[in-house]
Amino acid sequence: MSEPVNLGKVRKARAKAEKRARADANALKFGRPKAERRAEEARAAKEAERLEGHRLTGDRRTGDREPSEGS
Repeated sequence: MSEPVNLGKVRKARAKAEKRARADANALKFGRPKAERRAEEARAAKEAERLEGHRLTGDRRTGDREPSEGS
């Protein structure tokens, strides 16, 4: 006959293993070094600045732009 199994310990061990697996998955998904996060933020800020520099002025609904001086 085999040893009796404490079902509470088995349940807790299974829950602990699932929690560890979920933590490992989150570390892969969200965990990035600080330098990498800062570099990504800087790249995003630079890209936003570039896009802002290409913004057209005028009414977006009608497509009218501000009149130029020569027209």
